[in-house]
Amino acid sequence: MAAAAGAASWQHANAANTPGVTATELKIGHTNPYSGPASAYSSLGKLERAYFNQMVNEQGGVAGRKVNFISLDDGYSPPRTVEDIRQLVEEDQVAFTFNTLGTPTNSAIERYMNQHKVPMLYVATGADKWGNYKQFPWTIGWQPSYRTEAQIYTKYMLKEKPNAKMAILYQNDDFGKDYPAGVKDILGDRYSKMVTEATYEVTDPTVDSQISSLQASGAEVLLVVATPKFAAQAIRKVHDLNWKPMFFMTNVSISVGSVITPAGPQNCIGMISAAYLKDYTDPGFKDDAGMKQWVAFMDKYLPGADKTDGGYIAAYAVSDTMLKVLKQCKGDLSRQNIMKQATNFHDDNNPLLLPGISISISPTNYHPIKAMQLEKWNGKTFERFGEVIAGA
Repeated sequence: MAAAAGAASWQHANAANTPGVTATELKIGHTNPYSGPASAYSSLGKLERAYFNQMVNEQGGVAGRKVNFISLDDGYSPPRTVEDIRQLVEEDQVAFTFNTLGTPTNSAIERYMNQHKVPMLYVATGADKWGNYKQFPWTIGWQPSYRTEAQIYTKYMLKEKPNAKMAILYQNDDFGKDYPAGVKDILGDRYSKMVTEATYEVTDPTVDSQISSLQASGAEVLLVVATPKFAAQAIRKVHDLNWKPMFFMTNVSISVGSVITPAGPQNCIGMISAAYLKDYTDPGFKDDAGMKQWVAFMDKYLPGADKTDGGYIAAYAVSDTMLKVLKQCKGDLSRQNIMKQATNFHDDNNPLLLPGISISISPTNYHPIKAMQLEKWNGKTFERFGEVIAGA
């Protein structure tokens, strides 16, 4: 009973409480690293600003209200995120926040947002903990869980190299730690014998020494869990060492524009990841209706932007979900109802999700996307292979 009460605590908020909503305006808050070590993700914020402040408003806004999408730069620094969120909630009085980026940054504001009963919707991080609807009912993720992703890689590794030693490089925070946890879910007691770990901090200049030490472990499989800057460094170092492991790269760092190109496309050949979104560089989607919709948006609102940057794809896909949820509110934009609709949502028609992958959310399941498909870089694009796979 206590768990059920916690899961539905947002339902008891005052329905008349409508901060951020007037007869003519809806305020949405957002934080993003436009600067700092994760600034490669700035493409998400750029698209989302254009999506809501331009496209949605040109189409009449939401329930007759113009959207005021307020996006602040937190530099991927948790203390700055806290300052930004306090400004958005207490001064700007946004109705809710949307797609705030980063595991450490969102971790810094999660308790504050839940204490103040402000919807913290579809955060831009796949940390498994965003599914904790009992303790944090006002916070929900969107993309597949990192833990699920790691489970998928491990299943494939065991199929192809059942006795291989594995090396994992991961960012030393909740983002990174979900991956060894997912590997342990599959390996169980074998983890300590099969896996060597190395970590890095976001303030580190490079990850070269970590990659060298992992190669020295004799591992035949490498999983890199890093944001784009460090992912590109890892790829280059693996190549420079002439190391040839089965190489898995976290989905959040497979953008052609921000990772593959700076790392050197030829250095990435054979690298495996798992996808849930369509890829602009995949010729199989050249005539896809959803891709054409996205390209038309990019040409109109972000002309000259690098379409190979996967952040633009992810941002458009999650913005599509957010807009559909707001329309599902049918004019009741109280925080209570926005949260209700955001956690009672199913969609089989997101324009940029891969075929066979859908969105399903309930008040007791805050993991909207639960499946992915493996893919391998061939020098020009990622080629998908196998079936759509769900986690353990």
